[in-house]
Amino acid sequence: MREALAQARLAAAAGEVPVGAVVVHGDAIVGRGHNAPVTQHDPTAHAEIRALREAAQALGNYRLDGCELFVTLEPCAMCTGAMLHARLARVVYAAPDPKTGAAGSVLDLFAQARLNHQTRVAGGVLADECGALLSEFFRARRQETRMNAQPLREDALRTPEDRFAGLPDYPWPAHYVNDLPALAGLRMHYLDEGPRDAPLTWLCLHGNPSWSYVYRRMIPVFLQAGGRVVAPDLVGFGRSDKPKRATAHGFEWHRQVLLEFVERLDLADIVLVVQDWGGLLGLTLPMEAPERYRGLLVMNTTLGTGDAPLSPGFLAWREMCAKNPDFDVARLFARGNPHLTPQECAAYNAPFPDSGHRAALRAFPAMVPDAPDAPGAAISRQARDFLARQWQGRSLMAIGAQDPVLGVPVMEALRAQIRGCPEAMVLPQAGHFVQEHGEAIAHRAVGYFRP
Repeated sequence: MREALAQARLAAAAGEVPVGAVVVHGDAIVGRGHNAPVTQHDPTAHAEIRALREAAQALGNYRLDGCELFVTLEPCAMCTGAMLHARLARVVYAAPDPKTGAAGSVLDLFAQARLNHQTRVAGGVLADECGALLSEFFRARRQETRMNAQPLREDALRTPEDRFAGLPDYPWPAHYVNDLPALAGLRMHYLDEGPRDAPLTWLCLHGNPSWSYVYRRMIPVFLQAGGRVVAPDLVGFGRSDKPKRATAHGFEWHRQVLLEFVERLDLADIVLVVQDWGGLLGLTLPMEAPERYRGLLVMNTTLGTGDAPLSPGFLAWREMCAKNPDFDVARLFARGNPHLTPQECAAYNAPFPDSGHRAALRAFPAMVPDAPDAPGAAISRQARDFLARQWQGRSLMAIGAQDPVLGVPVMEALRAQIRGCPEAMVLPQAGHFVQEHGEAIAHRAVGYFRP
């Protein structure tokens, strides 16, 4: 049953109802399975069915005479029928299922004497432990449902969900948080994929005017390596709520939201993945809780310390945003990333159906600290000192060489400020949004940060 429970935890990590099953023949496990009807788009992909299929393949026979099946939840009618058809000798389940259980809770198919095969049944093995896993799953689901139904604040907008339907290479379900003190009722979206007890958690922070979509090429590589990926949309971007006024945005406020977000999810073993504003904000986070962070993956960003002049490229970008507040985001990405399809470029426009949803895009260029007393400058100088003198984790830098704003000179200056940061990985063909060439970076990072 403990092996079945391990399978159930795999289901939970994939967002499925946490049910696991194993089939035993003699002293050997010959079949394993966990729930996967959602991810496989298959109503028959219950843990028991998948375990039976694997066992039948292992033994070379659809009849599983002499085998026993252990499952963490009382089987339903479908799975019970399959077990009887397979002629299992015994079925052992953990927690009862008062809604669909077919081994005595709702009905008892195993007790039908008229059937041509009789399978013995036992229940209650590790019932408390398996039941607790199910209870926690449904508690979290109810909480997420409540968050998804969170009323919209009067001073904010929420992008219609149909704007995000069918985006290329962005299949992950939405998660929301709205109970952070700094959010004050605003809803923030994030991706959360991979096992919760993964050896590394890749915390991916985007910049302006992108959103978590920018990491779609890197996320699969991190997941394939067994990692957990958490990628929030900053308030005002992506699927997060969007305050109507540009003055609602501020350096310290966005930073506080991220600090509370990391605490709320209790993230640990973090590799902080940053680019653009993801770095301006994100590189100030590790000094607040160094024990949570294992590494930095730094791409085309900077620290806004306010005691050094901003680059000519950034000043030109800020001036362009001020003169053209409704610039076409899709066109911006197409110009700097000619390999993108029109559909991919259009995806970057999805969060911003009109000018009312673009307050953050107008606010962020002016928020970069440009004087020693500017908001965020003192915090950024503290972060610079921490990274130069006290940072204990590993660091890796990747640079899009075609970036006119935060290119090689700016990044090399930043690298000199990060303790122990080795020679940067330079991508000659990549521009500012280097994540659009991110597969190679992600593969390099997986090997570099491997525990």
